[in-house]
Amino acid sequence: MKLVSYNVNGIRAAIKKDFIGWLKSADPDVIGLQEVKSSVQQIDVSLFEDLGYEVYWHDAVKKGYSGVATLTKIKPLAIHYGMNMPIYDDEGRVLRLDFDGFSFVNTYFPSGTTGDVRQAFKYRFLDDLYGFSQDLRENHPCLIWSGDYNICHKPIDIHDPVSNKNSSGFLPEERAWMDKFTASGFEDSYRVKHPDLTDQYTWWSYRANARSNNKGWRIDYHMTTKNLNKRIRSTSILANVTHSDHCPILIEID
Repeated sequence: MKLVSYNVNGIRAAIKKDFIGWLKSADPDVIGLQEVKSSVQQIDVSLFEDLGYEVYWHDAVKKGYSGVATLTKIKPLAIHYGMNMPIYDDEGRVLRLDFDGFSFVNTYFPSGTTGDVRQAFKYRFLDDLYGFSQDLRENHPCLIWSGDYNICHKPIDIHDPVSNKNSSGFLPEERAWMDKFTASGFEDSYRVKHPDLTDQYTWWSYRANARSNNKGWRIDYHMTTKNLNKRIRSTSILANVTHSDHCPILIEID
């Protein structure tokens, strides 16, 4: 089974860049999209349905902002929108699909780059999501928690850890949260398969030719509960896919 996570930075813009052609070629069984920036009513859903996907959409109340969507060729057993916390659910940040044998949690973590208010919001989200994840595992022990985390976990995950040590997304408090999250029973599935591979990133600034120079950040993850380790066949970063300032990430499981 092939599962993809992709921050498309606007699904309508991505579609204009032949996202549908790429999706047809890549042919994942499930794909979680973040930052779709649209409601489902603004999309021609038949573009996805014609490829065999069921479409589930959790958009933000604010138009043109945030939002997640999950497309699946495998019928889910259940669909759950949000965290039952309106402060986050109004921004369309979490969408869970339960399948036979695991649940796929598609999440768009807040960014703190616009200032102190949103950084504080991000910290609050991290605390609440941690509690939510621990409660969820009691009844759903096999989880693939995928999405744009907006955090680089280790120095290996960012092109310049020294100059970015005070940048949102690589702050000590954010990285400590990632330590806590992984210590609680989640694995960074990419590092399970590629523990020492360097210069592997999933987001590049649009400024200063960052992508062409591969000056990026790895902030998109498929975090998996440890009980899924033996089922992970492969993980990869699809850095040559360019509909967005992010690129897709792939996990294949048995």
